[in-house]
Parts: sequence; C-alpha cells; structure tokens
Amino acid sequence: MTTPPVAARIPRTTTLHGDERIDDYAWLREKGTPEVTAHLEAENAYADEMLAHTKPLQEQLYREMLGRIKEDDDSFPYRHGDWLYYSRVEAGKQYAIHCRKASDGAPEQVLLDLNVMAEGHSFMGLGAFQPSPDGRLLAYSTDTTGYRQYRLRVKDLASGEHLDFEAEPAGTVAWAGDNATVFFTMDDDAKRPAQVFRHHLQTGKRDLLFEEPDEMFRVSVHRSRSGRFLFLTAASHTATEVRYLPTENPGEAWHLIAERDREHEHEYYADHHSDWFYFLTNDAGRNFRVARAPLATPARDSWEEVVAHRDGVMIEDLDLFAGHMVLSERAEGLQRLRVTNLESGETHEAAFPEPVYSVSTGPNRVWETPVVRYSYQSLVTPPQVVDYDMDARTATIRKQQEVPNFDPAKYASERIWIAARDGKRVPVSVLSLKGAPRDGTSPMLLQGYGSYGANYPIAFNSNRMSLVDRGMTVAFAHIRGGGELGKPWHDDGRMLRKMNTFTDFIDAAEALVAQGYTSRDRLTISGRSAGGLLMGAVTNLRPDLFKAVVAGVPFVDVINTMLDASLPLTVGEWEEWGNPQIEAEYQYLKRYCPYTNLEAKAYPAIFVKTALNDSQVMYWEPAKWVAKLRTLKTDSNPLIFRTDMGAGHGGASGRYDYLHEVAEEYAFILWQAGKNDS
Repeated sequence: MTTPPVAARIPRTTTLHGDERIDDYAWLREKGTPEVTAHLEAENAYADEMLAHTKPLQEQLYREMLGRIKEDDDSFPYRHGDWLYYSRVEAGKQYAIHCRKASDGAPEQVLLDLNVMAEGHSFMGLGAFQPSPDGRLLAYSTDTTGYRQYRLRVKDLASGEHLDFEAEPAGTVAWAGDNATVFFTMDDDAKRPAQVFRHHLQTGKRDLLFEEPDEMFRVSVHRSRSGRFLFLTAASHTATEVRYLPTENPGEAWHLIAERDREHEHEYYADHHSDWFYFLTNDAGRNFRVARAPLATPARDSWEEVVAHRDGVMIEDLDLFAGHMVLSERAEGLQRLRVTNLESGETHEAAFPEPVYSVSTGPNRVWETPVVRYSYQSLVTPPQVVDYDMDARTATIRKQQEVPNFDPAKYASERIWIAARDGKRVPVSVLSLKGAPRDGTSPMLLQGYGSYGANYPIAFNSNRMSLVDRGMTVAFAHIRGGGELGKPWHDDGRMLRKMNTFTDFIDAAEALVAQGYTSRDRLTISGRSAGGLLMGAVTNLRPDLFKAVVAGVPFVDVINTMLDASLPLTVGEWEEWGNPQIEAEYQYLKRYCPYTNLEAKAYPAIFVKTALNDSQVMYWEPAKWVAKLRTLKTDSNPLIFRTDMGAGHGGASGRYDYLHEVAEEYAFILWQAGKNDS
C-alpha cells in the first residue's frame, strides 16, 4: 500500500500575548502554487487507493440512492403576480430547469435552464431569482466556481435577451415598483456584502446608496410581501439596523428606523402591514417579541407590543399577509406555526403529527390570501408542500415528494433528552429501523453542528436510508451553540461558553452508548463546517469514544483564521468565536482549537473532505490539520483526505455528482462499521 503523503515542514513562528506559536504548515495556504497543488493531488491519490476496496460498495450505494430519486420531477408551482413559477428536473441532467406558466395547463415558458448555462463549467449555482413585479424581467445571479461569487444579470422574459446590465460580486436584489429600478448589494474584498446600489435599467444610471463601514456588519435588501416597501438591513451576529424606502419612490433617500445598539445586542427586523411597520425584536428578551409602530413614526419610542416575549418560546420568523400574521416559533426544540387573524385578533396554532419534524413557510408571494404555504417533513416523511387555510384551519397537501423504493413503515423516529454534565437537558433526534436492538450492537452515525444559533435540520434524506437499511441508527445531537431551544441556547454555546458545545456532544454520545443505542466501537460521528470544528474538538478531547470521524469542510484552524481579518467572514465572526487579539478570548480559543490541540496519541479512523474553491472554510485549514495529524497520531487507523478541486463549500453542484460524493462518504462509514459488503 502507498504510504500517506508527507507535507514539508516549514516552520513559521508568531508571538501573541507573549505566547510563541509555531506553524509548520502555513505554506499550504499558497493556493495555486505547484507545491500546494501537488500535495493536494497526492492526498487525493492516496484517498483513491485507501478507498479502492470500497468501490463496489460505492457503486451499489450510488445505484440505491439514485433508485430513491424520481429523476423526472416538477416542483409544485407558486404564484407570483400573474404567473405560476416552478422548476423541474429531467433524467440524466444535473441541474434544474426554471419555468413558469400563465395558468394550469397553459404553455410552459423556460426561464433558466441551468444545464445549458453550466456547459463549460464544473460548477453551477443559482443565487438570486427575482421576477419584476410585472413579470416582464428576471433578475438572477449565478456562481460557476463554488466560491460563492455571484454575477447578477437581468433577462427580458418576453424576448429571451439579456439587458445591458451586470454586477459582480452581487448578493441580494429587490425591485422597485416601476419595474425598471433594481436595488442590489455588492461584496467587498472579504466577501462581505457591504454596499447597496440602485440601478435604473432604462437609463443605465447606477448609484451607490449605502456603504457599511463597520466590518462586523453585512447588508441585505428585500421587498415586503405587501409590495409597498423596500428594507435595507445591516446586521452583525448580535445587532441590526434597518432602513426603509417606499417602492413607488425609488429615488428617495433611505429612512432609518432605529439606530444599531451593539452594547445591548439589539436585533430587530422590519415588515409592513397597512398603516404599520411590524418588528421582530429582542429588546425585551432574548427569544424575541413582536411590536409595531405607525408608518409616520417608526422610531423605538413609538413601538407598541403585539406579541410578548416568552422565555420558553423562540420567535424565529414573522410572515404578514393582508388579513393574517404567521409566527414561526420553536418550543422544546420543535417548530410550530402561530396564526393570528389581524381583524379579529383570534390566534391558534397549526398542529403537526409526528414527534420529530421540520416545518418552514414559503414560498408565499401573494398578499391577499387566507392561505399560507409551508413545507413539512420529518426523518421518515418525505417533504410535503402544504397549503394551510388560516380561516378554516385546514391543511391541504399539494405535493408529496415521491420516493421510489422507500417504505416509511420500516422506520421509526424519536426524540430523546440526555442530561449534560451541568444538568442541562439536550435533545437528540433518532432515526432507525423499527425494532432496532438497544443492546449496544447497532452501529450509529451521530451528527451535530451547534453554532451560529442554527437549528440542525430534522429533514428527510432518502440517501441516509442506505445506512439505516444496513442496521445503522442515525442520530442528531441538538447541542448548545445551536438555536433549537432559543437564543439562550445559542448564547450558552458561543464565545467564552463554547466548550459547552463540545461537552454536550460528548455527553450525548456517552448517553447513547449507556442506553444501548450503540457502543464505542460502533460509533461514527460526522459534522460539516462549524460541525467540522465540532468533530476536531471532540476527537481531541475524547478520541477513545469514537470508532470513526467524518469531517466535511471543517473549520479546524480557528486561531489563525480569526487572526486574519482579510479572510471572508473573519471579522463578523468575532462575535461568535471571539477575537484572539483580546488575550482572554485568545486563551479560551486555545482550549479547543483543533489544529492547536493535536497531540501524540491514538485517534479514530478519520475521513476529511474539503473543496479548493471554498470561500467559507478555506481548503488549507483541513489540509494543515491532516498534515500535522499525520506526524502525531500513534495509531494505524486510516486518515483519508479528499479535496474537490472544482467545487466550493457545499460540494458538487450537480445532483448526480453529489450522489457519488455521498456514496464515497457512506462507504467509508460502512467500512468502519464492518459492513463493507456490496
């Protein structure tokens, strides 16, 4: 067998707060140099050899997963203006085709065929997709590298021609009411959306309207569902500032609602209804409340309460319609929809049937309607498009995703709670075959994230059934740092409380072993991005607890990245991780930074995946981590490192290419679980 690649050691010494640090592999960040390219290619060749014996299993997994996909399929259309918009996929084609019809049964108009647009590119990602209010024009953006650098264009949907307009790197986009003026954001050199422009498509006049000087803040623009206002939001991880503009007066200056308040970490988000601005605000508690103010006097001293803050209920989103308000809430880790009739004031909650599920509103582009559309899914229920009549309180399933070769009756999902070492109750979602043994003999894949207040999605994934069908239990630990139990759950797992994220995951793993769900020699763990940081940290802390680890695009070189303000995301994320220029925060980061804390000891089998064009977690973080780990690990367990040389943070963009990536990852997991049978 080929020996693993050995990266050259070129020490680079830095001193911070009197602490000398030596980095032998800093040179790996020199993207595009022959030495770096050769090293990454050598690691890929080694990965090929190490995984060669799993090729038959990979092929079987690919066929299985493909067999659960309806290769010819349409999304259920949503109404926007006078048109019904939808997308469809065709067998053998990698990408979606975006279309519309004037009505059911009318001829189809193809707006964007991403398959055609992807020709000559190894990657194709669609960003913005915003038809003009009259439906004549389409503003859209695409990324052809995976670096999430989007090129914004406008297409005349009658002629099929593109207008003489282009912006790059662009972000969010919104239309004024004249169907000729677009507002859009542009990124700075650190990929931070920092500027807002107005462009008049007929005159070609482009104006810079707003530039955010504070590197902690990112800007976005959007249009209210009522169609009457545009909102410009500047947001950091802990504070926001919102401006508004009437859509019928795009030449006006933006009007400030309330200045940012970073000292008190005040976040608020604005929407419009009738004579009022509505606000989702955390000024009275971390879990947010709803307030409103007259259009003429939107400042904070005019805000009046609509829905009070509740300690146990997180308000995650606010949707306004002509006659109704819908709040997306989360309590005890589960989502719910709270519907209020704005005329009568009567409120009720929409009910959902399973113990573990996910629900999200949208797309909802119609203002005058009693119906809110949402998507519903669970670990065992494929995604459903549901129209909920807010007056009749009835739910109608408009589309159930078809999953061939799948029998939901074979599977069980549950929510359990484990006790963390400090007494906190941590929810864990579990998927398994019905009747799976609880005597420690089942292999398990335990996944986690636990950062940014994000909720680990309880989503249906037909691919993972290839693991479950082979007897694996799949579990998801909803650890602190995430948002499953509200904003305080996030607060208790960020900055100088970040260690709670890692100890929660370890405690969840130990509890699952103690309760017989699996055993240490059958437990694989997995996480991506900040979840990859989780993998690195817990593997350093408790390498004896896990049989194998999968770390996708892992954020493992935390200190060095947080010291480099030129990198995308770094400055804004000081509010999530801490700023190592501050000594107390540096010392805390040193406690868990995966790259810093590698030691000479035995580690589990590890499969690391990254992408050369990743703009969120640079490829060199996992490359350095693996290079250093190869010199320290005292075991003979496999350490495999794969770099996708033509993609970004999300991996392959084509749906068939993506399945091949999943098949390789699953084959590694099953190999380590002793199930490498094709």
